[in-house]
Amino acid sequence: MSAPVRVWLNRTYAENVFFIDLLRSAPQQVEVYATHVDPDSPVLAAADFGALEPDGLSPEAYLEFALEFCARNRIDVFLPRLNQLAISLHRLEFEEIGTALVCPSAAAIAVFESKADGYAAMDAIGLPTPLWRHVRTADELLAAVGEIEATGGQACLKPANGAGGEGFRMLTREPFSLRRLAGFVDASVQLDQVVAALDAAEEPADLLVMPYLRGPEVSVDCLTSPEGPLLTALGRTKSGRRRGFTVDPVYLEPARRLVEEFGVGYLSNVQFRHDADGRPVVLDVNTRPSGGLHQLRLCGLNLPWAAVELALGGTPRLLPTAELVLRDYTLVATAQPVLPHRATAPLATAQPVLPHRATAPLATRTAELEPA
Repeated sequence: MSAPVRVWLNRTYAENVFFIDLLRSAPQQVEVYATHVDPDSPVLAAADFGALEPDGLSPEAYLEFALEFCARNRIDVFLPRLNQLAISLHRLEFEEIGTALVCPSAAAIAVFESKADGYAAMDAIGLPTPLWRHVRTADELLAAVGEIEATGGQACLKPANGAGGEGFRMLTREPFSLRRLAGFVDASVQLDQVVAALDAAEEPADLLVMPYLRGPEVSVDCLTSPEGPLLTALGRTKSGRRRGFTVDPVYLEPARRLVEEFGVGYLSNVQFRHDADGRPVVLDVNTRPSGGLHQLRLCGLNLPWAAVELALGGTPRLLPTAELVLRDYTLVATAQPVLPHRATAPLATAQPVLPHRATAPLATRTAELEPA
């Protein structure tokens, strides 16, 4: 019997308990290592070996921690989320200690570290992007908002270096009123408040302003060979509570061009929404697996294990697009075990990682829907 493949996930999202579940369903035995600064992170309980990791490290210091962790625990495959760029820059050092990285090249990651740089790079090769403006001052903000409102759109803003929906705000000219205190909290902010904040800031801001794109949203999960072409891609559609899958070339072809032109190897995610004319545009690019990647198991795809196979020099067997089972589904919440309460001090790098098992089986978070 061959030795298990040791896979490490660092400080990943709670949703990736299901990523771990897919690794365990692989035809070869896998041991999953997970580290996090939150002792109650579900991934620590879901993994075979879980541990706290140091918090507050610089990228350089974290790199040293990661190299030592891989060497000490004989990690075969490392899927970094935190400090992905710094880690990818030192890929050869990981390979020298026997650890393969499942992440794109540093050059590809760097393109999309800033959303402004990413949009500019996509515009340069003719990929469909929304109207966007990179703003640093109050005057630039007002000019961008005026340009968007002149087209009939509603302006929104987000940090140029934010992840996911971090910092997203809708901009409104409506004065604050008691109506805002009723109902649920929304993501809108008064334009004059943002202008005042920019005027008072000691340094220029780093923000993107664009029209709000109402959807529907299509999120394309991609698996690409490290140095070559796209191997497979599938779109996940989101409309209210209903979820589905799509292989429409209007989404898959721009995603293919993007990952191949910029060399976004292994697992990545390209998000689309639609502009006022209904044209799909690239909203965001993630050089890491999406939190919803596990949903592709409904179609017969296990992309986490396929990426590990690639990293180990293998050739994953993937279902042809024509054989994928496309169905509608919805998401429901479920309970996930966590580790018993314990001290929250970071794990010292000299200490071994202690094994544990989840105390209850992982539950699926997908439920099929009948077609509308």
